[in-house]
Amino acid sequence: ISSNKNFWTKFTAKHTNIVYNLAKMNKKLKEQYMEYTGLNELRKKFLDFFESKKHTILSSAPLVPQGDKSLLLINSGMAPLKKYFLGVETPPNKRVATCQKCIRTPDIERVGKTSRHGTYFEMLGNFSFGDYFKNEAIEWAWEFFTETLALPKDRLYCSVYLEDDEAFDIWTKKIGVAEDHMVRLGKEDNFWEHGSGPCGPCSEIYFDRGEGKGCGSPDCKVGCDCDRFVEVWNLVFSQFDSDGKGTYTEMETKNIDTGMGLERLACVMQEVDNLFEVDTVQNIMQHICKLAGVEYKKSERRDVSLRVITDHIRSTVFMIGDGVLPSNEGRGYVLRRLLRRAARHGILIELDKPFLYEVAETVIKENESAYPELREKADYIKKIIQVEEENFAKTVQRGFELLNEHLNEKGISGEVAFRLSDTFGFPIDLTLEIAGEKGITVDIDTFNELVKKQRETARADYHSKASSSWESGEIKLDLPPTEFLGYEKLECYAKVLYVDENSIILDETPFYAESGGQVGDMGVIFYGKNPFRVYSVIDTKKDTDGHFIHHIAAKHTEPEGADIKEIEVGDIVFATVSKARRVDIARNHTSAHILQAGLREVLGDHVHQAGQLVNDKECRFDFNHFSALTAEELKKVEEFVNYIINYGLEVNTRVLPVEEAKKEGAMALFGEKYGDDVRVVSVDVEEWNGFEFEKGSFSKEFCGGTHVKNTAEIGSFKIVSENSVAAGVRRITAVTGSGVLELLNKYQEIVNNSAKTLKIPNAFELESKVAEITVEMREINKEIEKLHSQGASNAVEELFKTATEKDGVLILAQKLEGINVDSLRVFGDKLKDKASNIVAVLAGISEDKGTLLCVCGKDAIAKGYKAGDIVKKVSALTGGKGGGRPDSAMAGIGDISKIDEALKSV
Repeated sequence: ISSNKNFWTKFTAKHTNIVYNLAKMNKKLKEQYMEYTGLNELRKKFLDFFESKKHTILSSAPLVPQGDKSLLLINSGMAPLKKYFLGVETPPNKRVATCQKCIRTPDIERVGKTSRHGTYFEMLGNFSFGDYFKNEAIEWAWEFFTETLALPKDRLYCSVYLEDDEAFDIWTKKIGVAEDHMVRLGKEDNFWEHGSGPCGPCSEIYFDRGEGKGCGSPDCKVGCDCDRFVEVWNLVFSQFDSDGKGTYTEMETKNIDTGMGLERLACVMQEVDNLFEVDTVQNIMQHICKLAGVEYKKSERRDVSLRVITDHIRSTVFMIGDGVLPSNEGRGYVLRRLLRRAARHGILIELDKPFLYEVAETVIKENESAYPELREKADYIKKIIQVEEENFAKTVQRGFELLNEHLNEKGISGEVAFRLSDTFGFPIDLTLEIAGEKGITVDIDTFNELVKKQRETARADYHSKASSSWESGEIKLDLPPTEFLGYEKLECYAKVLYVDENSIILDETPFYAESGGQVGDMGVIFYGKNPFRVYSVIDTKKDTDGHFIHHIAAKHTEPEGADIKEIEVGDIVFATVSKARRVDIARNHTSAHILQAGLREVLGDHVHQAGQLVNDKECRFDFNHFSALTAEELKKVEEFVNYIINYGLEVNTRVLPVEEAKKEGAMALFGEKYGDDVRVVSVDVEEWNGFEFEKGSFSKEFCGGTHVKNTAEIGSFKIVSENSVAAGVRRITAVTGSGVLELLNKYQEIVNNSAKTLKIPNAFELESKVAEITVEMREINKEIEKLHSQGASNAVEELFKTATEKDGVLILAQKLEGINVDSLRVFGDKLKDKASNIVAVLAGISEDKGTLLCVCGKDAIAKGYKAGDIVKKVSALTGGKGGGRPDSAMAGIGDISKIDEALKSV
């Protein structure tokens, strides 16, 4: 401590200088490095930023395209907004911003092998539909990067289209980007167009990851294939209309379409090399590592599997969350392929039991802040994955055995690849991948032929209906939407807006248009004053613009001979719905809601609607479940529904904001996109006896259909059938009201006729009589099987006499007329049982068709003989194909006239 003023003056100056220099260093460091930002925080920052710029933030559309048959799955941020760009629909605001879930699978074989490729990603985007253009799009992109995210300006580079001087000037003169940080690129890189229609130049923003990530070339710059310069944002300026032939016309209304990959941006902000090291994705991988007891970046072979599993389980969770189920076609096949590929890579890292459903929990946890529906459907998503894993595990081992039998050969035949796919559930991509690892080929052409043949067979009895011009979207009218009055009225006066020989559109209508699984109303439209011209409405549908189209049948005048002109646009008509039919439809629709509640009560909360059809005859309800319902479960469900009906509960409808409806627990259909307001139908409970329910709504669903006012109006409910319609999807068909009586009368008729056929005086004795006949038939069948076995043994003894011995092996080759495949197998098994050193080839001929069977005893196999190899060579002499296991194999016979020569070759 000093009292010397001079000392303190020097001391203060010195330390002030230190603080100043530290501040300069801190500023310099901030300009050079970014603040770590988590993926979920980045998403929020982007959407909040554009909300501050007066953009409407739209929720991500489901991965299943809504009203767009051109896409299997949503694959870009702009895809769900095409309807706005094309002018088919009006956007909620001229300024929109989204974070869109996307799936792309063309490069699926490269996922895991590289650190770049993935199938699931999220795309950030801001869009302008005829509002702002280049100035604002560029200015806001720069503001978001340099101010909101505080990215160092000297590490950002911008590209523009070669001829786009306007964008170049905005970047350099208005924003102040140095010209040595600008690059002009040609049409291939910086001009967006897709055939004819709107198109325009692009401007991309790149981030410089530093020389250490570069290729070392002195010419390394934006556009180089190395990892130094990463494109993070692409701004598309739609300003031209292309005729597809090279002519570009400036559009009056210009649009902005920008896209930025969320995971790629997170890589930059977290300064990691690839998407698998981004926080939320890496947390998923760490769960997999924990289950497998391995570490990432310790083995490249193992890292490939970890990346595949991590990527595919992300895609899987989001696809199931949006209503996709595993199947063998379409998007269901994409899902199954991803799941099974992930499961197979689990086996490669010694996860030999189902595990993906456990990892799904981490995927949900990492994403639920942005996608709360994942948490709501968590049990359902995990159950679907677990069931698919278990089903795959049941067949995968046998499939691997079959595949391994052929991996040592020159190639895998198309027949084997098809059998792996058709019988064992092996996706062809998995077969190709495994074969590629072993360096052998797969006969993919033959495989495709067999798949095509199978599909043609399956479609043989299927006849699709030709869609009308309304359904195909050929008719477009500039008319106000129809006002629907049918919730409260079954008849009304209305003005004609459109009419042709097949359809009528009114300004308002009581007719319900087919929607949400409920069929359209039928009824009558009257025109004129007594006598009337009568138009029979045979169906009602609705187009995308909200016009109710009343499809009409033959027109007639009553009474005959009255002179009434045809209706024209502007005329007033009287529309009346078939009341009896509407009431029956309402009964079935309300019963479908109660049925879903009953299924969830009996089976569990994983049950969700997967589709439905309600008409005046029946209620058909599809739901997610994983096994056939037992008789006891069906009984409980039926008792539940009838209890609700008999209790006479009120059925209420309200229109609510969609978020409020969700908070109240209203159930929505998987993958469905809803507007701002939704109609909610609920069955409300004041007090409860019997089933354990709290006071309130035990059934509450988003629904635009028509319903009864009280459950007692349904009358009664009876399940007709329960069956499977797809993997993990069951279907219940039921009837209500008078339909129950019709069903009981039909059952009674069947019972009475059966009793009459069996000559039973009393129908109540039918059950005991059927049991008696069943016992008798079982004894008769045993006797028949005994005689067949004895006959087969005698025939084998005769066959055995024709065998010749060579080098310690018994060789037998015979043609058997009038014998089917099953009998052929019996002969083969008995020959193997009789002699362990036998090699036998049998040709079964029946109705000008033939099958070859080759069997080898265990001693013959030990000497190197393989049934699969032998039958393949013998069948080839007839123009047939086949193969199989070393002990037993089958093949087709091409030309039966060549069978004798083929058998001699044995």
